[in-house]
Amino acid sequence: MKMGTTTKNSYFICLLLVLQHVSANSIIGQGGNELEEEVKRSEFPDSFLFGTSTSAYQIEGAYIEEGRSLSNWDVFSHTNGGITNGGNGDVANDHYHRYLEDIDIMASLGVNAYRFSISWRGKLGVVNPAGIKFYNNIIDNLLLKAPFVTIHHNDFPQELEDRYGAWLSPLMQEEFVRFAETCFMSFGDRVKYWVTINEPNLFAEFAYMNGITPPSHCSPPFGKCSSGNSDTEPLLAVHNSILAHAKAVKLYRHHFQVEQGGMIGTVASAYMYKPITDDEADIKAAARALTFHVAWLLDPLVYWRLSYRNARVSREEITKDCLLSNCTCNMNDNNNPTCSHGENRAILGFLLTAVQNEDGAFVGDQMGMPGLYVVPQGIEEIVDYIKKRYNNMPIFVTENGYASIDKQEEGYELVKDIKRIKYHKAYLASLARSIRNGADMRGYFIWSLMDNFEWIFGYTIKFGLYQVNPLTLDRIPKLSAHWLRIEPLTATMRHRIHSPPVPKGHMRKLRVCFVKKCLHRDSSSLCR
Repeated sequence: MKMGTTTKNSYFICLLLVLQHVSANSIIGQGGNELEEEVKRSEFPDSFLFGTSTSAYQIEGAYIEEGRSLSNWDVFSHTNGGITNGGNGDVANDHYHRYLEDIDIMASLGVNAYRFSISWRGKLGVVNPAGIKFYNNIIDNLLLKAPFVTIHHNDFPQELEDRYGAWLSPLMQEEFVRFAETCFMSFGDRVKYWVTINEPNLFAEFAYMNGITPPSHCSPPFGKCSSGNSDTEPLLAVHNSILAHAKAVKLYRHHFQVEQGGMIGTVASAYMYKPITDDEADIKAAARALTFHVAWLLDPLVYWRLSYRNARVSREEITKDCLLSNCTCNMNDNNNPTCSHGENRAILGFLLTAVQNEDGAFVGDQMGMPGLYVVPQGIEEIVDYIKKRYNNMPIFVTENGYASIDKQEEGYELVKDIKRIKYHKAYLASLARSIRNGADMRGYFIWSLMDNFEWIFGYTIKFGLYQVNPLTLDRIPKLSAHWLRIEPLTATMRHRIHSPPVPKGHMRKLRVCFVKKCLHRDSSSLCR
């Protein structure tokens, strides 16, 4: 982000790559004949971070213990009924009581970094000392591992929603800055990587466009919610998120950064899109999709193109800013649109996305989570897009993982997760190609350390290197955990003391979809 003068290497952007990808034939052959790519440690920079990721609500548990107040996800999971099998985070993985065991697990894996989030839960105006102590204990016990800390990852006090509508209100900006300040003061002497807000663009899509996560706002044709406006509320939520981020960055730079020596950035969900045909309209549609999903958030942060310096912007002004100035919507592709499910709406760029090409072939092997496909070269392509659009800013992949379902399948068992190993090998090989092509890649975080609460899917979707027994909560290493321990990629990192140059850019979840033009003939302040 450029805010006047910017100190070199003091800021980074986390591009979260969700990984749903493009054609995987170069990695996974037909008829189950997999072609594995081997990748060596020497293909990555010496300071490369290789770690695992988690988030607070998904693993901590300790429901309403030690002064912890209700979060938005507590209320949603207890009252909404939208969680698979009625799951919730009341206990989750009980990381709150088992964090030392989990840190020992990370030590056995040999990773040199750990990405986790701070639970934003508590009574307004009061810092919870139990929460401060908990996160201090985690950071102190990480030893040589770099704490990569996300300040806000989806969960926040329900009181903020009840008082003024959370991210739909500019008041949320000040609440977030107070929360961030508490974190800087409490942990900043040991934390050198700060992420302000986890993927506000994806959060806005799920919470305010499709209405599938709290506060469940939406409007037709995106969904049937009791309240909301899918055409405007996502823009307003992201707008307030960007301003909250900017204010937190300003606070950190002016009052903490010189003494603490860290860096700060945000996390964006970055999807990769490919034209479904060579038709010029489809090529333009794919370019527009990248602009609407990726550049919508990153352009204001990197180039400061929009008027975000002014915190007092009306709903009408921010809607006009995003749709006309930043999102570059090409209306010529959509006279009299007839697409369903919102593809004919300006907020989605008048796009129709698909996971099959016109011959019916899928973009890659489907994973256990709906809509996720294995396409390793997709990560190389989105990295190339980011490299070119943002002048090769440093990039971290902060979450990347293989989703399986809670049952045995061909080639996959609960602890014999061969597909997960092949997945990470393939994606690391793709990242190594990006580095050879000049991309400033700085790190790769596996999602996730262990199976956990996967939001609306509850405990039915598995990403972890460790299985968690639902009755005893014992952590059981999968084959992928054993692979990681002995893989030459990480062997030399096991004893490395982390002191890399301060990066400026970052990444996590990648989705690659086929895109075509929409048809338009007459017939989307407190710690713990």
